[in-house]
Amino acid sequence: MTRVIENLVDRLSGPMKFRLIIQPLMAAVFAVRDGLKDARGERPPFFWAIFTRPGHRSDMLRAALKSVGKIFVIAVIIDLVEQFIDSRWFYPGEAFLVAFILACIPYLLIRGPVNRIAQGKQPSPAGDKRS
Repeated sequence: MTRVIENLVDRLSGPMKFRLIIQPLMAAVFAVRDGLKDARGERPPFFWAIFTRPGHRSDMLRAALKSVGKIFVIAVIIDLVEQFIDSRWFYPGEAFLVAFILACIPYLLIRGPVNRIAQGKQPSPAGDKRS
C-alpha cells in the first residue's frame, strides 16, 4: 500500500503531468454534454438516479460507460506508458485507479449538477418526484 501511495504522489511531478489537467477536462466536457441531454429529456440528475431508480440503473450505467469509456481507456494507456518510462515496469492496478480518479470521478460529479442548472431547479427537500 505504501508503494502505491508513493507511486501516485510521484505521478504529480512526472514527465506526463499534463494529463492531470487534460483527462479530467475531457471527462468534464462529456459530463456537460450528457448533463444537458439529461436536462432536455427531463431526466433526473445522473448520480442521484443511479441509486433511486434501480429499474433504469443498467441502461444509465451503460450510457455513461459509453461516454466516459474512451477517456478511461486512454487514461489507462497513458498511465501505463508513464509507468514504463519512469520505472520500466507496469502496475495495472495503479493504472486503473488513476484512470478512475481522472476520468470517472469528474464525470460523476459534474453530470448531475449540469442537469440541475440547465433545468433551472434546485433539489427539493423531499427528493426528486419525477418518474
